[in-house]
Amino acid sequence: MELNYSGRNITISDRFREYVDEKITKVDQLATKVQRIDVKVLKESHARDQSTALSVELTVVGRGPAIRAEARGADKFAAFDVAFAKLLERLRKARDKRKVHRGNHTPVAVHEATSALPTVSSDKSLVESTLEAQKAAEAAQAEEEAEYSPVVIRRKSFPAEVMSVDDAVDRMELVGHPFYLFIDEATGEHAVVYGRTQYQYGVISLDPSLNSNEESTTETRGYRDKSLVTEG
Repeated sequence: MELNYSGRNITISDRFREYVDEKITKVDQLATKVQRIDVKVLKESHARDQSTALSVELTVVGRGPAIRAEARGADKFAAFDVAFAKLLERLRKARDKRKVHRGNHTPVAVHEATSALPTVSSDKSLVESTLEAQKAAEAAQAEEEAEYSPVVIRRKSFPAEVMSVDDAVDRMELVGHPFYLFIDEATGEHAVVYGRTQYQYGVISLDPSLNSNEESTTETRGYRDKSLVTEG
């Protein structure tokens, strides 16, 4: 397994490399046939909040879609710990899905597979508390920047991939994004899948044949379940 480091506005120290090398071995326990792991460290030179000035992005590249996680912190070690916790969680989800679907032509829906799990205790772990603190800091920073900074629109282009809605949901979870753009193999339309609530997702596509006064038909089905329920 190849491990690549890159830094922007910061030098990757030997101590940080040793720290990452020691922890990154856990990836082999959750993922198979990993080709390489990219570790990117970015320092914002003019950050308003120094507690989130450093960001670490981890990307696992192997067979299938890449799995990515990113986090910010006051130093690269703290940011790495949060990003690594996110990465391990996404790797576990990907591994569990492989176990559910292997050798089963009609896999159990996600809500059914998790319905028997015990309720999580109200006592939060250190990682969960750190994640919540990071989200709060990012929200505060976004609010501050929105008050003092001009509106910024960033445009990105990605290859157009044809896939099923279920595969698009998997890709979205693996990269940790709130939405995922794709071409629906069932309709040939450009579409976007997004998270609504826990274990519930939505799909939006544009139909040029509809006018502004018409509404499209809403369909509901389970994950990896081909039977549709028309809601009208």
